[in-house]
Amino acid sequence: MRLSTSFRYSLYAAFAALVLTGAGWLVADWRKDIAGDEVWQQVAANMLMVHGGIAMLALLLVGALVPVHLRRSWRSGKNLVSGSVMATFNAVLIVTAFGLYYLGSEAVRPWMSWIHLGVGFSLALMFPLHIWLGRREPR
Repeated sequence: MRLSTSFRYSLYAAFAALVLTGAGWLVADWRKDIAGDEVWQQVAANMLMVHGGIAMLALLLVGALVPVHLRRSWRSGKNLVSGSVMATFNAVLIVTAFGLYYLGSEAVRPWMSWIHLGVGFSLALMFPLHIWLGRREPR
């Protein structure tokens, strides 16, 4: 189920920015632990703020995907496996982001962080695959 060009490019931009800011935060967080430098602490904090802001936009876009793309594609039976994986990955990212932001438990936080990172970078790999699989099916 093809999306309008502007909506499609908005999704691409939001997800690319999320991957880049997530990777940027990961590098800065790693560097601040090694270097012990305040600059890396500030870079990590800024990356996290930008990542969270873009995530709010991505939530709107993913929410708009449900009636426009998900429901129609599900009914037509197209690209169901990769689409289901995409929906599941996005749901896990939303739940773990909520947990990271709102849960203060030091026992749960590292698990949430690793799950969020793993699923986030897996989604970055799955996203182009989902697009490729959808485009190779006849319309």
